[in-house]
Amino acid sequence: MSTSPLPSSDPQAREDDAWPDSALRAAGPSDTGQPSLVDLIALADERALAASGLGCLDRCLPLLGDDDQVLRPLWVSLADGTAWEGALGEVRGVLGADGSGGAAASGASGVPGASGGSGADSDAVALARRMLDAVPAARSADSLRTWADGCSAAALQIHRLLDAGNDGVSPLVAAELRRQVRVLELLGGRVGTGGGLRQVLDVSTEGRRVLRAVVSRSRRSGAGAD
Repeated sequence: MSTSPLPSSDPQAREDDAWPDSALRAAGPSDTGQPSLVDLIALADERALAASGLGCLDRCLPLLGDDDQVLRPLWVSLADGTAWEGALGEVRGVLGADGSGGAAASGASGVPGASGGSGADSDAVALARRMLDAVPAARSADSLRTWADGCSAAALQIHRLLDAGNDGVSPLVAAELRRQVRVLELLGGRVGTGGGLRQVLDVSTEGRRVLRAVVSRSRRSGAGAD
């Protein structure tokens, strides 16, 4: 099985951290010869890569807390070209970085096992946390491509972990794959830039709502088992 690394901006992060990748990313969304997700990431420009990685993180926000607008400074930076590094510092100040604070560190996600626990739910939280920790401080195409590729694999793995009861490719994982492809298609030059980014936000909002419902069910299930 192939792996997709998600290097962290934290110098203390382990260099050998990687997640199982999915063959789904290398296959086209259908049998019509359309580009695969891997192809789309390889061809994307800096702005599309930033939106791709940010969208993956945004859709996984329910694992890090209850504030759906916490990534807004980064989206604004992407939209108007303002300082990315400053926006990133603002977001990390709210969520905490490198496991030192924020919703995930305090267990505010409500996911069973999210704080000091074990199992699929805590693994999913750890993946979401590392997606945040690995956001590049500088918006360069090379750094963003590595991050976007890692976020793509991590987000699919998160959806797989939270839907472990399904064999094969679950509807939850398939829907996340479609959203990732859609984001890159929207910013691939076939639609207006502004309109594309607005639609990207709509795609991410939809995915976040779906995952929040999954997390909520997991929380209720865990509470019922206690």
